[in-house]
Amino acid sequence: MWSGPRNISTAMMRSWGNRPDTAVCDEPLYAFYLKETGLDHPGAAEVIAHHEADWRKVVEQLVGPVPGGRAIFYQKQMAHHLLPSIDRSWLDRVTNAFLIREPREMLTSLLKVLPEPRLEDTGLPQQVEIFNRVRERTGAVPPVVDAKDVLDDPRGMLAALCRSLGVPFDDRMLSWPPGPRETDGIWAKYWYDSVERSTGFQPYTPKPDAVPDRLLGVLERAEDCYATLFEHRLLP
Repeated sequence: MWSGPRNISTAMMRSWGNRPDTAVCDEPLYAFYLKETGLDHPGAAEVIAHHEADWRKVVEQLVGPVPGGRAIFYQKQMAHHLLPSIDRSWLDRVTNAFLIREPREMLTSLLKVLPEPRLEDTGLPQQVEIFNRVRERTGAVPPVVDAKDVLDDPRGMLAALCRSLGVPFDDRMLSWPPGPRETDGIWAKYWYDSVERSTGFQPYTPKPDAVPDRLLGVLERAEDCYATLFEHRLLP
C-alpha cells in the first residue's frame, strides 16, 4: 500500500493487521531512506540502527515468504521512501495499491513537522510513477483509495478494496484493540500516539487550514498528481 505522509496509513495498517490471515510490516524502507538522504527526522539514528538500511535486503523480505505463514502480507509503504536509486523490478512481484489524501489537508498537516516541504516529500509524484508503471505492465488499473472516502464509509471502502484485491472482506478490519504493536517501527513513539489510542477509523472532519503563499506552487503540482490518481479511485 503506497501512501504519502500525514495520511491514515497507520490506521489502515491497524485495520489489516487485525485480520488473522494477514501479516503487516511498517515502512520497511524508512531506515534506508534516512540513511541515504541524511534527513533529520525524529530518532533518525535509532531508526537506522534498529531497522534494515540496505534496500536490497528489505526487498528480499518483501517478496519472500509471508511472515508467520499467513495468506496476506500487508506492507505499509511511504511512496517517497522509494528513492530513485532503488531498482523497481521487484514491484512486478507484489500487488500494488494506493492510499491518497487531498493535498491541501495533507500539506497543512505536513507543515507541522516539515516546515518547508517539497513536492517529493508528499509522495504524490512517486505514487503516480508507481501507478503508471503498474498500469503499463499489467494492463489493469491498480486500486486507489482516498482517505476521506475511507473515513466516510470504512465498511464500504474496505469491502471495495478487498474485492479489487481478490480477498474476502473481514469485519475485524473495522476495529482493533488500542495500544502499540510489535510490528510498529521504532519511530512509533514519535508519531503514533493518536493511533495507539484509537480503536477504529475516526469520522472525517474538514481541516480549514490554508497553505501558505510560499508553498502554493508545491500545492498546485501536488494537486495535479492527486487528480491523476483520484480519477481512478475506488467507490463503495
